[in-house]
Amino acid sequence: MRRALALFPAVLTLLGCVGVPEGLQPVEGFDLSRYLGRWYEVARLDHSFERGLSRVTAEYSLRPDGGVRVLNQGYALEKGTWKRAEGKAFFVHEHARAHLKVSFFGPFYGSYVVVDLDREHYQWALVAGPSRSYLWILSRTPALDPEVQRTLVAKAKTLGFETDRLILVDQGTP
Repeated sequence: MRRALALFPAVLTLLGCVGVPEGLQPVEGFDLSRYLGRWYEVARLDHSFERGLSRVTAEYSLRPDGGVRVLNQGYALEKGTWKRAEGKAFFVHEHARAHLKVSFFGPFYGSYVVVDLDREHYQWALVAGPSRSYLWILSRTPALDPEVQRTLVAKAKTLGFETDRLILVDQGTP
């Protein structure tokens, strides 16, 4: 019993990891089929699981169980090696709402919330995680139009993200 009570706070914390940060809204009218494919990471807030990586991409494809296969990779220049992580994602609510839960570690999930998107061509996306400590600017091409990038950074700032901490991801060759 004592062990179960000790785990209770950890379980509550994990359950909270698939929520949407307060004040953010997932994109409505989301079309997963248009979102699938390769995305390049243009900018991100730093985290240990991506620290030091360049040429970061995410590849999204359908899984047989109806979920989304997530394949992230980046180049670790210091080691001269590629780092890859495969995960799975599922919609938290209806499929037209861009709020998914993603897992790279068994039963543990975190939020993946598309908060802004090029709705016409699906060429760029602004993605948040379970808190404002997680932010990614993604593009279908290794370089994003500078004006679009400035607009996305400004939007992220108005949404409460610490945009002065954004890391611009080198998409050049190692």
